[in-house]
Amino acid sequence: MTFRLSNNLVGILNLVTFILSIPILGTGIWLSREGVTECERFLDKPLIVIGVFLMVVSLAGLIGACCRVTWLLWLYLVVMFLLIVLGIVFTIFAFAVTNKGAGEVLSGKGYKEYRLGDYSNWLQKRVTDQKNWNKIKSCLVDSKVCTDFRDKYLNDTVEAFYREHLSAVQSGCCKPSNDCQFTYVGPTNWTKTNGDFTNTDCNLWDNNLNTLCFNCQSCKAGFIDNLKSSWKKVAIVNIVFLVFLIVVYSVGCCAFRNNRRDNAYHQGWKP
Repeated sequence: MTFRLSNNLVGILNLVTFILSIPILGTGIWLSREGVTECERFLDKPLIVIGVFLMVVSLAGLIGACCRVTWLLWLYLVVMFLLIVLGIVFTIFAFAVTNKGAGEVLSGKGYKEYRLGDYSNWLQKRVTDQKNWNKIKSCLVDSKVCTDFRDKYLNDTVEAFYREHLSAVQSGCCKPSNDCQFTYVGPTNWTKTNGDFTNTDCNLWDNNLNTLCFNCQSCKAGFIDNLKSSWKKVAIVNIVFLVFLIVVYSVGCCAFRNNRRDNAYHQGWKP
């Protein structure tokens, strides 16, 4: 009996997935060997796991569909179903934890300020964990986000600087809070004023490029705000990916049914 269209389609889709898994796995292995910064080493294991997972699942779908190995195709469908369920759960969770919190608009300023308490408790707990924050801070320093910030706005007067539209991370990590009322010298160079500060971030500020406000609550809030925007984009992309998975799963179910019919035919049974 000739192959059905659904079997061929599942085979083609999984062949493409298998090919895509090779550079993902290769990148993870390369980072594990050549990665220097904390950021690079943080990505190696997830990439290796994703690469191996895609490779194994795509092989199961490819062999199951094209070679009529019913148990492999059944395993492939179970994994696909679990992926769909996990995708739906993640999408709902992502929208739930990113629904709360926004930057505070300041009068006469082009940028906003960020308060850690404005965001979801789940995100706050993950970011304020010292082990997690040390890794995040290392990434922020390694990415030179504040070095580029300083170079970009180096020639700004104080009036021009206050009109700049800064990113959440730049506002939270690369300059002191507006509450501190420090004297502007440069984007990352501020003269501290004497007195008691109501905002504890003011005591943590340092003009050193590796310190600045990386230990401040505002920096953690700015990071969360940036993470929040990224998660919402990922959640939207995930919805599109879920539609694709559901279509592939439906085609895979047709291929699985074809396999059972073909096996019954070859064993002399009537469908």
